[in-house]
Amino acid sequence: MKRLIALTGAFAFYTLSASADLRATGDLGVVIEREAGTVQIVNTSKPAMLSRIEGLGDLSHASVVFSRDQRYAYVFGRDGGLTKLDLLQDQIAKRIVQAGNSIGGAISQDGKVIAASNYTPGGVKLFDADTLEPLADISAVYGDDGKLSKVVGLVDAPGQRFVCSLFEANEIWLIDAKNPRQPIVKKFKDIGKAPYDALLSPDGRFYAAGLFGEKGLALLDLWQPENGVEHILEDYGKDDEQLPVYKMPHLEGWTMAGDWLFVPAIGAHEVLVIDKKDWELVKRIPVAGQPVFVSGRPDGRQIWVNFAFPDNQTVQVIDVKDFNIVKTLQPGKGVLHMEFSPRGEAVWLAVRDDDRVMVYDTETFAETARLPAQKPSGIFFSDRANRIGW
Repeated sequence: MKRLIALTGAFAFYTLSASADLRATGDLGVVIEREAGTVQIVNTSKPAMLSRIEGLGDLSHASVVFSRDQRYAYVFGRDGGLTKLDLLQDQIAKRIVQAGNSIGGAISQDGKVIAASNYTPGGVKLFDADTLEPLADISAVYGDDGKLSKVVGLVDAPGQRFVCSLFEANEIWLIDAKNPRQPIVKKFKDIGKAPYDALLSPDGRFYAAGLFGEKGLALLDLWQPENGVEHILEDYGKDDEQLPVYKMPHLEGWTMAGDWLFVPAIGAHEVLVIDKKDWELVKRIPVAGQPVFVSGRPDGRQIWVNFAFPDNQTVQVIDVKDFNIVKTLQPGKGVLHMEFSPRGEAVWLAVRDDDRVMVYDTETFAETARLPAQKPSGIFFSDRANRIGW
């Protein structure tokens, strides 16, 4: 009997020890440390760094998507690296270098296919999400002389599809990846000059590409792609003085909140408000600088805006109720990225030049935590696994 009690006690101790090491994937996120080529795994409910993973290459323009079970993060590096991180074991599960210069990626609706968009060579590559085995290589060839275009604005869309834009080709491509080894590509040509990034509406219906070479946006209705691409906002700011563009706005940081689309203006100190019903410009909100990310709190009540140099120490908050700026913050030098907690009670800011991540309460605007980080840039939380187009 004493031996049985001893064994039972030992088993209970082992069970408690094992349980202490468990972590919930919904609590996790990653912080990109761009210059070191490292990634922090963080706890987002009780802000803390859990581990630091090294050896991810050039992360100067890194982006991240998550597996549908939220265990794995796929990191797309500027050097063409595609790294699969195990968030539970704090290690690299698999890493390949799939291109010379990569700008981002996406994961398919069913979570089985990873897509990477590339500058060099221009194109989109598809990979098996489990093994990173290559499935397809879609070259971004355009024109009669077979040139290759940079691919930007790659997002996942319902129906096992991906959508992307071709910068030099002035095209949008809709990729059907139901058979990922033989994807079908529908090309929309002459959509506007130099599409530089894009967003997908939260319901997966509208794909909007920003145009760097002319005014306006290129809009594709994925429910009715046969209608082609519509050009909207082409008259916006056509008579305004164009300021130098210090950093390209990120359309994936645009926001749809209720009936409104909030858009960073190129070369202007403004956030644009667009009526989603008719795609007409409703208001131009003056802000502190050239906006980069215009990010909405999950409930759609607030829009948080950060800025390009020389105003990148500032963050402003817009109340969607009346389109007024309700708070201006000075978190530190070089605020590069913002990420909301899943239900929006907190926002995390990457403050690159001060080597820290800061967390704010979105109701009181009080700082609630700060974490050391080496030149942080992107912040990505695992709840992105459950969103379309992220």
